[in-house]
Amino acid sequence: MRVTFITVGKTEDAYLKEGIEKYVKRLKHYTKLELADIPELKNTKALTEEQQKSKEAELILKKITPQDHLILLDEAGQEFTSVQFANYLNKRAISSVASLVFVVGGPYGFDQSVYQRANDKLSLSRMTFSHQMVRLFFVEQLYRAFTIIKGEPYHHQ
Repeated sequence: MRVTFITVGKTEDAYLKEGIEKYVKRLKHYTKLELADIPELKNTKALTEEQQKSKEAELILKKITPQDHLILLDEAGQEFTSVQFANYLNKRAISSVASLVFVVGGPYGFDQSVYQRANDKLSLSRMTFSHQMVRLFFVEQLYRAFTIIKGEPYHHQ
């Protein structure tokens, strides 16, 4: 199973980049992971929130194929424990999902067209995190999930 993680904008803080790279390197033992950054929109002061979401949606949807299982990281999504998330991933793998695509939207969330295309919505927490931190939290949870699936000692209960 291939996993793609799409984010709007770049990770800027060095400590977050370092953490993300650490888990991306570890994940190579479990899955093919692709990180895809969509550039932040320029001159957004002239655009409404809806126009910004629409333009970001165009860029997001260009990176997705009809065969991809699209999961939005969204505050209104389903919440999982780490073990439940591992089970979620494992069920997708067992059901022959070849490509999972996780997406973090821009500052105003997702356009309706992205919600309509999505297969699932997941929430990392009821709390709000910066888009920069969500990237690190997600790749760590992805790594944790794969170690749980494999029965490795990273996760403790």
